[in-house]
Amino acid sequence: MSNCPDTIADLIRRGAVIEDPAGIQIGPEVDPERVNAGDVVIHAGCRIHGKDTYICRGAQIGREGPTTIHNCQIGPDAQLKGGFFQDAVFLAGASMGLGAHVRGGTILEEQSSGAHCVGLKQTILFPFVTLGSLINFCDCLMSGGASRKNHSEVGSSYIHFNYTPNQDKATASLIGDVPHGVMLDQPPVFLGGQGGLVGPSRIAFGTVIAAGSIWRKDQLTPGMLVFPAAPRGGKMAMPSAFAGLTRIVKNNLIYIANLTALYKWYQWVRSRFVGPDFPQALLDGLIKNVDCCLIERARRLHDLIIRADQAVSNGPAGSLIQCRPRLDECFQQMRACDGDRAQRDRFLEIIAAGIHANGKNYLDVIAGLAPHEREVGVNWLQNMVDDWVEQAMAVWR
Repeated sequence: MSNCPDTIADLIRRGAVIEDPAGIQIGPEVDPERVNAGDVVIHAGCRIHGKDTYICRGAQIGREGPTTIHNCQIGPDAQLKGGFFQDAVFLAGASMGLGAHVRGGTILEEQSSGAHCVGLKQTILFPFVTLGSLINFCDCLMSGGASRKNHSEVGSSYIHFNYTPNQDKATASLIGDVPHGVMLDQPPVFLGGQGGLVGPSRIAFGTVIAAGSIWRKDQLTPGMLVFPAAPRGGKMAMPSAFAGLTRIVKNNLIYIANLTALYKWYQWVRSRFVGPDFPQALLDGLIKNVDCCLIERARRLHDLIIRADQAVSNGPAGSLIQCRPRLDECFQQMRACDGDRAQRDRFLEIIAAGIHANGKNYLDVIAGLAPHEREVGVNWLQNMVDDWVEQAMAVWR
């Protein structure tokens, strides 16, 4: 794409800090009105493209090295210090270090961060979640913690294993959850460095996985320090290609249900906070990316069912594949349903009161909720998740 010097000149005129205009590239499709130029800093070596790109005040791009941005929505005071960023959302104060590689379906909520050389795709980090360096953390949702001093963390040199020997990627892992995680009051999760998590797994709040561990199963008891048994040498027969299929499918369905709950949270709750510090473009980016994740997870689950069906029945017309259309119907019903509307409306009244008292600062309003007020929201979301999973598992059985 060719450069657009008129856009660069316009941004400088409106207050952007661009010390080397000749050293950056802004595509002609970028709408300068979608760059809130006040206090935005764009360092040399940056390339900014995509008609959906949106940059809020105070954002800083390329502080540590060359940076490419394509169709990202970047919130106030966010820092993308170096690397490649495409089709992702970064809310206020989020940051990524040099060498980042961030692709579609990724959301970093307020003050979440990654250090240098972190790869993300289809990854959702709730506020304050912190990733160390040299991490590959694709196909995950991670929550937990309540502040920058009390946050979930992934240690350096960590991998989420999201591709199986059977060549499928129905492997998304849920670390914490959505109904409790959005309330920002849960014990943090710690995934120790030089380790890995084999998806699809579910990890409870308060879990500590010891450094150097490869964790291969669910950990559903909160507040536990866990580490795998020492491996024994030797050989064993290759296990069945689709051993534990019911667990894998259930974990995928739980993940999809949690994503749908997050979609509803953005649609009904986050939308109340749209304003100068959280413009509509950021909300649109959140909803679009969750939708992208839902499509991806349904597609990967369908691919798994086809492979498993062929392995079991030696053909494409076995019993497993017949559940696909009915699962699709379940997914469509999930998207259309808002759960218990009385619970939803009661919680929205609570949020409205919080906004009236504290303004449209999302973190302040959520932190200011009383326990019994949080419970209303948790029940609304968790009941939706439980009902959806029960319906989908009935189809699978």
